[in-house]
Amino acid sequence: MSIAGKLLRYLALFWILVLSLGTFYLYGNFKTNEGFLQLKQFAIQTGTYLPAFYSHIFGSSVILLVGFAQFSKRIYNNRPLHRRLGKIYVFGVLLFAAPGAYVMTFFIHRGNGVLISFLLQNTLWIIATITAWRFAINGRVKLHVCMMRRSYALAFAAVTLRLYIWLFTVLGNGVAFENNYLIIAFLSWVPNLILVEIINYYDRGSYL
Repeated sequence: MSIAGKLLRYLALFWILVLSLGTFYLYGNFKTNEGFLQLKQFAIQTGTYLPAFYSHIFGSSVILLVGFAQFSKRIYNNRPLHRRLGKIYVFGVLLFAAPGAYVMTFFIHRGNGVLISFLLQNTLWIIATITAWRFAINGRVKLHVCMMRRSYALAFAAVTLRLYIWLFTVLGNGVAFENNYLIIAFLSWVPNLILVEIINYYDRGSYL
């Protein structure tokens, strides 16, 4: 791997750790008036938002760490470990992170464009994850790796979304400015997929 590639991987791991460990630190006490939840008191009163919120944030935190580890050659070559972590990732997405995201999406209230963006991202995430799992079961390793990259790119949107919100807040008017959240919503996952397609194209001759 090139020096630039290693730096990007370390940078990605840094942001994953910040997000994942920060999530458990901030919301692990299950108080409903902490952090982001301060803005969602009305949604909490519905009774459906809070279970979806915890399912999504804790599930996503685990699968971000597990998914990142799967791209390590050492873990990839350890087949039993790779399969166990793969099951954690797949079931974490399908049973916790993605279902929670679906429910949360309907409480964003940032316009139809934002709603469509998150629904589309989440649906593609589920499709990519199930497809990657089926490729693995059928022994189609190269297709499995390519599809799992797509799945993880969509999972990594949790990191890039918060990064863009921070950048827009520091350099501009934050998410309150008209259309900013719509831009951020698509920026959080579309470039990720484009990057993965480029990686898959130039990595056609290998598995990792």
